Amino acid sequence: MSYEYTVIPAPARGEKAKGARSGIERFAATLTDLMNDMARDGWDYVRAETLPAEERSGLTSRTTVYHNLLIFRRALNQPEVPQAVVQQPQPVTPAYEPEPHQPEPEASTPARGPFSQPMLAASKPVASGAPPRVSEPPLTAPQASVPNGPRLGPASR
Repeated sequence: MSYEYTVIPAPARGEKAKGARSGIERFAATLTDLMNDMARDGWDYVRAETLPAEERSGLTSRTTVYHNLLIFRRALNQPEVPQAVVQQPQPVTPAYEPEPHQPEPEASTPARGPFSQPMLAASKPVASGAPPRVSEPPLTAPQASVPNGPRLGPASR
């Protein structure tokens, strides 16, 4: 799904509202009204950001100021299917069906990515007279040897 975004400045202070007595309550009421207005127009709140911006300060100097912004998004209109068109259910096909392994001639085989086909375990023929393969023991770290005598250095254990 595709979205379109809009960014608006966050309110700097709270407006007077019924029932809001303190500054934080006025600010919350102002923010609530702003977000509800955006929601009525189809915008979903995404997040708030504080971003730097370089602005002129006097004739020749510049200064960096930080702006508080609110980010909203809404889904782009997708082409709608007319209501009169009724779609018949399609048969469900599995996403993957393994095919029997058959070698193909190399000239007609298209180039494939390294993971385009599952790896199949191939049984290797055992040479006659060769002993069967024995499983190897698990790998373990060697035990640290404890030195004999006094330990030299700043750390004492």
